[in-house]
Amino acid sequence: MAHDRYLSPFSTRYASDEMQFLFSEDHKFSTWRRLWIALARAEMHQGLPITQEMIDELEAHAEDINYEDAQRREREVRHDVMSHVYAYGLQCPKAAGIIHLGATSCYVGDNTDIIIMREALQVVRRKVLNVIALLADFAEKHRSLPCLAYTHLQPAQLTTVGKRATLWLNELMMDYEDLEHRLSTLSMLGSKGTTGTQASFMELFNGDSRKILAVEQEIAEAFGFDKVIPVSGQTYSRKVDAQVANVLSGIAQTASKFAYDMRLLASFKEMEEPFEKHQIGSSAMPYKRNPMRCERIDALARYVMADALNPAWTASTQFFERTLDDSANKRIAMSEAFLAVDAILNIMMNVCDGLVVYENVIRQRVMNELPFMATENIMMDAVKKGGDRQQLHEKLRDYAQAAAQRVKAEGKPNDLIERVCDDPTFQTSREELAAILTPEHYTGRSAEQVEQFLAETVRPLLDANRAVLGEKQALNV
Repeated sequence: MAHDRYLSPFSTRYASDEMQFLFSEDHKFSTWRRLWIALARAEMHQGLPITQEMIDELEAHAEDINYEDAQRREREVRHDVMSHVYAYGLQCPKAAGIIHLGATSCYVGDNTDIIIMREALQVVRRKVLNVIALLADFAEKHRSLPCLAYTHLQPAQLTTVGKRATLWLNELMMDYEDLEHRLSTLSMLGSKGTTGTQASFMELFNGDSRKILAVEQEIAEAFGFDKVIPVSGQTYSRKVDAQVANVLSGIAQTASKFAYDMRLLASFKEMEEPFEKHQIGSSAMPYKRNPMRCERIDALARYVMADALNPAWTASTQFFERTLDDSANKRIAMSEAFLAVDAILNIMMNVCDGLVVYENVIRQRVMNELPFMATENIMMDAVKKGGDRQQLHEKLRDYAQAAAQRVKAEGKPNDLIERVCDDPTFQTSREELAAILTPEHYTGRSAEQVEQFLAETVRPLLDANRAVLGEKQALNV
């Protein structure tokens, strides 16, 4: 590793080798060469004077890129594509004259970007599915465990730990649907020419549109696409980048919400992310167990959400058939959005594979608040025994406020139940109140909702993708 120059943290700390390879120079330029081979082969099939010997020569050097020749040439001509055409030609003298025939730079640049985005989305898809699987198992396991639900970050009614997990899951499922839509509609640019009119190919094929369309279709099929973009300028519409970035931003939003919830739950001591035996939580406070994984998710998610503005801005400022102010921004924004989401999902897999639940703390926190939440049940039970509803309501209001003051101002336990038991108006005993104060009675359909959501929505998806599940992620740092 070089220590005398800037290295992206995505390379050194966060992103996987798999995702980094997709955006590497080797993968980019070898894809350019595969595109030139596909173009030459398709043109040969449509009658241009290109031979199988030329194709074989091109294929023999598809991977061994002579970077030094390309770099030396680019310093002279200031054009990356033509420099690589030149370098490829040095290795393939018989085919040198037909490399890039009829094409413009965006033939290799834009088609490669689409191919790589599709490959990267497929990696993201696999990792999203693995996070979904982990959270589904967690939700099922804890579907009936009562816990406090919050509105405005204040205790409201009860939910269950599993039901809360389905809220995270549901948003992931929404992201997955968006991702699938983008994957299924992604199309190659094809071979559209300098301004998208295919004029150069009209020259090559003497105005035979059928041959031009056949070339495009063969190129698309060579890379596993069933269609090309129907119309374009020189480039594919930069809205495609904006749409893909929005999918990545959506995943970041979901992950960030999960991570913030986990950080709050860690503060409540109800749940924690995994904490390794020798992990140091704080340099100054040995007892600390900081939620560093979830904090990192939130940090990276913030980057992705902000980064999604880049392709949106680029898409909105492309003059007519193209301008080049997209290029420098695009090669940073799109690659690093993918690298960041890759890192986020790696961390989420690691966290969700080892979530810690402290059931006794959760129960204690529930029981501290449940007397307030159970006041209506207490009142209705007393009404059934002949009590006056208005009188009981007023007493409960007074007792609840007094108990709350005792908890907040004096730091003493909630004594609402003792006040009710000591008041003969309620005609109730501690045993009867204990039955009323059973947390499971206050979680509504939570457990049933978990089971239904998993059975009808989540499990069918996971069953259809069983082959990609079971991935494990260990963190580098």
